[in-house]
Amino acid sequence: MGMRFYKPTSAGRRGGMVSDFSEITDRKKEPEKSLIEPYKKRGGRNFQGKITCRHRGGGHKRMYRLIDFRREKVDCGAVVTHIEYDPNRTSRIALLQYEDGVKRYIIAPDGLVAGTKVTNGVDGEPKVGNSLPLNKIPTGTMIHNIELQPGKGAQLCRSAGTSAVMNATEGAWAQITLPSGEVRRVPCGCRATIGRVGNHEHGSRVLAKAGRVRWMGIRPYVRGSAMNPVAHPMGGGEGRRSGGRHPVSPTGKLAKGGKTRNPRKPTRNAIVRRRKSVRYGQLKV
Repeated sequence: MGMRFYKPTSAGRRGGMVSDFSEITDRKKEPEKSLIEPYKKRGGRNFQGKITCRHRGGGHKRMYRLIDFRREKVDCGAVVTHIEYDPNRTSRIALLQYEDGVKRYIIAPDGLVAGTKVTNGVDGEPKVGNSLPLNKIPTGTMIHNIELQPGKGAQLCRSAGTSAVMNATEGAWAQITLPSGEVRRVPCGCRATIGRVGNHEHGSRVLAKAGRVRWMGIRPYVRGSAMNPVAHPMGGGEGRRSGGRHPVSPTGKLAKGGKTRNPRKPTRNAIVRRRKSVRYGQLKV
């Protein structure tokens, strides 16, 4: 796993880099047909046709890979047959074939290779790729694909290079440290996968030209200070102005370190220690 630099054959290629895809088992292999479905793009619009997520649209055509975030097939061993590329996420995916012939995709952790045997359930060993309940995972182990509610499916630590650390278990709760530094309590019945998500060099790549961003379905950003006052709180003014206030979103929410979490959210009690947030250039807990 590494990065490959483009030759500066043009201004757009200069400085650009891409993954060498060395961890991919077979680059010519098509995805498993039973585990893909059409990916319909919505351009950031909801069911009413209104844009609720800006700067989305276009991009290359994709097929969505169905990922098994629940890992429900317990007491049935599986073998990793292929490590594949997934255009819908930053991490790689692994194709598992269970003993009964069923095939499933999972997020590929760092170190998982073709031919490795993995298991799901209480009796599994704490090794890379195995899915276990939190109360069966040793203290200090790196984990990913963490559930927040038993049986709901993994919601935390699913992107490339991310992992949490198992701190301790006490009664019906397990305590984990998330990549942001937040320490959180999670029910012991929740599952997690051992190891760190692979493709950890994804964040170090340089795209080098705007076109590669458009291929990913991301549209251009426009500065709020360049808009009219009717379109953005930072807009308007004679000439270039800083706005006279802290940076905010189009709806008026603080853009640099402002608190946006609902203080009455029921899961607030599950947070043991808040993450460190960067606010106006200073670290605050």
